[in-house]
Amino acid sequence: MGARKMSDKVDAFLSRAKNWQEEFRALREILQSCDLSEDFKWGQPCYTLDGRNVVLMHGFKEYCALLFFKGALMKDPKNILVQQTENVQAARQIRFTALEQITKQAKTLKSYIQQAIDLEKSGAKVGFKKTVEFDFPEELERKMDDVPALRAAFEELTPGRQRAYLLHFSSAKQAKTREARIDKNVQRILDGKGLDD
Repeated sequence: MGARKMSDKVDAFLSRAKNWQEEFRALREILQSCDLSEDFKWGQPCYTLDGRNVVLMHGFKEYCALLFFKGALMKDPKNILVQQTENVQAARQIRFTALEQITKQAKTLKSYIQQAIDLEKSGAKVGFKKTVEFDFPEELERKMDDVPALRAAFEELTPGRQRAYLLHFSSAKQAKTREARIDKNVQRILDGKGLDD
């Protein structure tokens, strides 16, 4: 069937890529053979179905990867899907460190991409953890007791913004660091902004 739409931005991305250029070109060729539109989001080639994100192609220092947005729902008979970090709930990657890995797995990659397309067509949704299921640092509770407007402002944030703050605060190992992170972000929360806004 082939990609329904190609992106000039992806062409530019590939021509500028300092690392993984051959691997990206091989992955793009595979992705273009699937029934997806090519787009460019978050500075990376992104492949969509009717405007919905299905798979992203991205590179890091140690590897390049295909990232499946609903990878947590996918069957993984080859045991090649990787959860990027413990806090990633939905997405899963297939990682590559050499062009040969891509060419040898082309058929498998196409089947995983097709599975991701089928999941998207089915309307399947990933069950995300609720904000209340995340650790709520006692340092944040104390700060909210000291600054009552902070609690109200935090509760007004979107669930995703709340989770981002909770993960950021909780990931600090020392209380002093958690307090510093909280203090640094009080005004952002009061302003209704997320961690990355």
